[in-house]
Order: sequence, then C-alpha cells, then structure tokens
Amino acid sequence: MNALAESMQRRLTQARRLLAIAQTGLHYTDGAFDRERYQELLGIAQAQLAEVADISTEEVAQLFSREEGYANPKLDVRCAVFDDAGRVLLVREASDGLWSLPGGWADIGASPAENAMREVWEESGYTVTIERLLAVWDILKHKHPPSVFHIWKLVFLGKIVSSGDISGVETDAVEFFPIDALPPLSEGRVLPEQIRRLAELRANGGMEFD
Repeated sequence: MNALAESMQRRLTQARRLLAIAQTGLHYTDGAFDRERYQELLGIAQAQLAEVADISTEEVAQLFSREEGYANPKLDVRCAVFDDAGRVLLVREASDGLWSLPGGWADIGASPAENAMREVWEESGYTVTIERLLAVWDILKHKHPPSVFHIWKLVFLGKIVSSGDISGVETDAVEFFPIDALPPLSEGRVLPEQIRRLAELRANGGMEFD
C-alpha cells in the first residue's frame, strides 16, 4: 500500500470512528445539549467520509440513515462454492459488471449460514448446503478499495445440491472459473488473493480469522 492509500485509509478509519461515537452517543444520551453536540459530530464525520470516499454528504447520510443504536461493523456474508475440477463459482454484479462470490449484507431473522445459502440461491440459482466456515476477515486488514463502512466478511464453504435459475436482481450471470484465470472482480466484495486463499483453506481443511 502506497503512502497516499495509507493516508486515505487512516482518514477513513478516523471518520468511521467519529461517526460511531456520534451514533452511539445519540442513542444513549438524554441531554439536549449532548444530543446537539453529538449531532454536530455526526455531521463532521459524514462530511469527512464523503470527502475521502468522493461522494456527497447527502449520499453518506442516506447510507447511514438506518444505522441506529450502538455502532457495530457491518456483516457481509459470502459463500465459496467449487466444482469437481476445483473451479470457483462467481456471479456477475449487475451494478458494476464485475464478478464476485455470491453474498451480501446479513439479514435479520436468519443465521449467517442461512444467509449464505439464500444468497447463493438468489444470485446463482444453485441450491447449496453449508459445510463449514472458511474465513472471517476484517476489510481493514485487506487491500479492498476504501469503504465508508467498517465491514467484517464471513465466508462459508458451500456444496452444490441442485441447480436452477437466478431469482434475484442483483446479478445477471453465473459461471465457474479456474482459480488461476479469474475474471475482473468487484474488489470491494472480494479480492483475487482472497479467492486463492479460500481454495487453499478448502484443500487443507483450515480456517482463517483476521
């Protein structure tokens, strides 16, 4: 990571931390004066996030409009599915035309494994069972593009039960790719080195937490 990227990452981390303090403070405070100060702090944090992420303050406010209560990292649940030849199942994101492991934000009312199975079915048409957890990753420890959110990624190993048609609207293609011939990836979602690492973890029976 070069000096500019490191500086941007530090600024993002500071802005996310400020926003978390403001959000948590607004949840717990009963005082009108404190609420006003936390609201001001929230505006400063949103402006800083907007500047670093190169989006408008209004867009940042919209992204965080449903974030209430004690501030926590966002949970991104994904599923790694391999065929008998060792190729990995990828889906093409309709939003950017790039490829990713099936997955997305964890929904309330389902376990992480259930979320992973549902995402695979919606985005690829494949029904899978979950064999085990492969990795828990903090995006701050990986070379993802800057994100306004602090995200933890859970990646499960899935086994195909049956195939079908894509039922969701977020993806528009599905295909198996060799690990050494991956298509252009949506790197906010998954990195090439992460897919290679998942293939290694699948092969050696390991799990990774960082």
